[in-house]
Amino acid sequence: MADEEVALYDEAGRVSGSAPRSVMRARNLRHAASSVVVRDSAGRIYLHRRTTTKDVYAGLLDFASGGVLLAGEDPDVGAVREVEEELAVSGAALEPFGVADYADAATRYRAFRYVVVWDGVIRWQPEEVAWGEWVTVEELVRRIDEDPGSIVPDSVAVWSGIVRSWAVA
Repeated sequence: MADEEVALYDEAGRVSGSAPRSVMRARNLRHAASSVVVRDSAGRIYLHRRTTTKDVYAGLLDFASGGVLLAGEDPDVGAVREVEEELAVSGAALEPFGVADYADAATRYRAFRYVVVWDGVIRWQPEEVAWGEWVTVEELVRRIDEDPGSIVPDSVAVWSGIVRSWAVA
């Protein structure tokens, strides 16, 4: 696989350059990524397990699909590309949910958040998704509260408040 050229972002959330993905990961450079929560018309959320070969948070559960924005890529286009690649969700309108910033020892990025309602078939990209299932919002909140180490910390950080608001709605 070619070393993708990814967009780098400054602390103010503006594009500040680009770098090969391997360099961005090795130096934990600030970048941007899409983060898409897939819900069905009943309000459930698609929860999936990341493969053990992922470059960050390998093998953990995730309730957001998405990935690193490529150099020159619009966040909306990147979000559509990523949710199509990972879960085969295509042709449905993504609703923007604003941005959030995240940083830890493994990754630093600006998350462009989206929600999509999808009642079609989910097909996993085998390099990225090991398995998945639909869960209620309440079940997801329970898992976050009872076993936070099993879920990727960045999705919890950038989505927890919104997901919790859905549980009481």
